Amino acid sequence: MSATASTQSTAPAVGGPSGSAGAPTALPGRPGVPFSRTLQAEVRKMVDTRAGRWMVIVMAALTVVILAAFVLWGPAEDATFGNLLQISTLPLAILLPVVGIMAATAEWTQRTGLVTFTLEPRRGRVVLAKALGALALGLVVMAVAFAAAALANLAGTGTWDLDAAAGGGLVLALLIYVLQGVAFGLLFLNTPIAIVTVLVLPTAWSIVTQVFSSLADVGQWLDLDAVTRPLFDGEMAGQDWAQLGTGVGFWVLLPLAIGTWRVLNREVK
Repeated sequence: MSATASTQSTAPAVGGPSGSAGAPTALPGRPGVPFSRTLQAEVRKMVDTRAGRWMVIVMAALTVVILAAFVLWGPAEDATFGNLLQISTLPLAILLPVVGIMAATAEWTQRTGLVTFTLEPRRGRVVLAKALGALALGLVVMAVAFAAAALANLAGTGTWDLDAAAGGGLVLALLIYVLQGVAFGLLFLNTPIAIVTVLVLPTAWSIVTQVFSSLADVGQWLDLDAVTRPLFDGEMAGQDWAQLGTGVGFWVLLPLAIGTWRVLNREVK
């Protein structure tokens, strides 16, 4: 009788928030799901769905089309590797946050949360797997963009003018945008609302700071487009890093923290 009661008291509570008093724990002698398996599952879910698969295809196709058009009709003297890479990543800065959003909202828009959080009741690990999976997929897409730009450069001037600072800054900036998508997805837990917000709100704020001169100084610190611009240019200085930290803290880390809290405490129905 006592053994039965002990087993029942440690059984996971299906659908309950992990932050509640009766938080699920693994049964004695039965370890939880390895994090590597959770990470693999989250990455696979990003490309297994029709929307996720087409999003990756569209990003790759846009990169190829833009590069081909620039090599064919653009100024020949500007077809250097650095310029081609900058051009190829322009659509990625807009579309990569959508990848993060779709990863973060999958359980809540496709009604699979009950299955996910039953198999892995430790929701914090699921959130971490989603963030790392989105970043990993972003790196894969960026690798395709780098390769396409290199091939286009061979067809153009063949000038390899990209230094380590510019290349690393470009990758870091795009990863920030991916993480911003994850943050807004966790914050709203609704794909359409999160996509509209992540595309419109920062742009609207940037316009407001440029129109009203009294907000110009604030915009230098809280405009994500402005604080990441030196990263894309590979010209980060001392104050640029401080402004980048402030902008990322406001537009990425704050919504990420609030969104993670929502996922850890929201009831799955």
